[in-house]
Amino acid sequence: MHIPKISLADDLPICRILNGMWQVSGGHGQINRESAILEMLEYHKDGFTTWDLADIYGPAESYIGEFHKRLPLEELSKSQALTKFVPNPGPMTKSIVEYYVDQSLKKMNTESLDLLQFHWWDYNNSSYIDALNHLSKLRDDGKIKHLGLTNFDTTRVKIMIEKGFKLVSNQVQYSILDQRAEKLMTPFCLKHGISLLTYGTLLGGFLSEKYLNSPEPHRSDLTTSSLQKYHNMITAWGGWGLFQKLLDVLSKIAKKHDSSIANVSAKFILDKPSVAGIIIGTRLGISEHRDDNLHVFDLELDSQDHSLINSITKKSNDLFDTIGDCGDEYR
Repeated sequence: MHIPKISLADDLPICRILNGMWQVSGGHGQINRESAILEMLEYHKDGFTTWDLADIYGPAESYIGEFHKRLPLEELSKSQALTKFVPNPGPMTKSIVEYYVDQSLKKMNTESLDLLQFHWWDYNNSSYIDALNHLSKLRDDGKIKHLGLTNFDTTRVKIMIEKGFKLVSNQVQYSILDQRAEKLMTPFCLKHGISLLTYGTLLGGFLSEKYLNSPEPHRSDLTTSSLQKYHNMITAWGGWGLFQKLLDVLSKIAKKHDSSIANVSAKFILDKPSVAGIIIGTRLGISEHRDDNLHVFDLELDSQDHSLINSITKKSNDLFDTIGDCGDEYR
């Protein structure tokens, strides 16, 4: 199987569909470690070789470490693991930052992190600049190959760039429903050569045939952290009634292209400027959609498709007005 790749940096090619590992952190059903590792090997075999994880995603980093041990040596260089550093806001000394990076290196069974994506919960605490200084030194020392960000807003990214930090990416929520990135983030990233990695692109599974013509789910039906999170997003965007109209339009587009609602939703974001890749969650050993996801790359959306989608999205609330810039939902 051929998954298109893109370069985040000269020595960092990634798949344009990344395997998201938030799903192993506990809120998406019980994951069996051995089943998960075996499934990861199948993902790799099928060409899905890029993993997105974090130090706070439960056992995700140690899963990668075990996965690395089992990959044949000649396959190891074909795999990319992009982790995150998500500290509690507080003093960020060199020893604190290095301790956490060393923990990730050890768990992931590697000598250098392909990409470390830094997240910070509280902008009122400016120690994130100290953390970035130490992370940059660790990159220069070879413990980290590249630095990126997760859920930073444009104002903060601008501060970092002006201070001379070299950043290759920012990971943000971006979907047909949530196009806040287009207001400030995308123009800034295009100007400074920063790629966007996007999550929430399929709204945790809501953007699928499963929810077409279905009544609004009750709270008890929202059985995963993703469904709970993105149901709230649907409500903020315009509610279940408008969402059903969107699904109806996406279904028509999907049928026209002999495709699926998920594929149309994924390609809509993959075609956006600055977007290097979309992250699709993997419920390892529970369910998988690799075959369907592959068809994303056979799909070309035309101007009529975009007009149909826009006819619905223009009726929605402006999430930039209600939530703010990328990542503001976490602060």
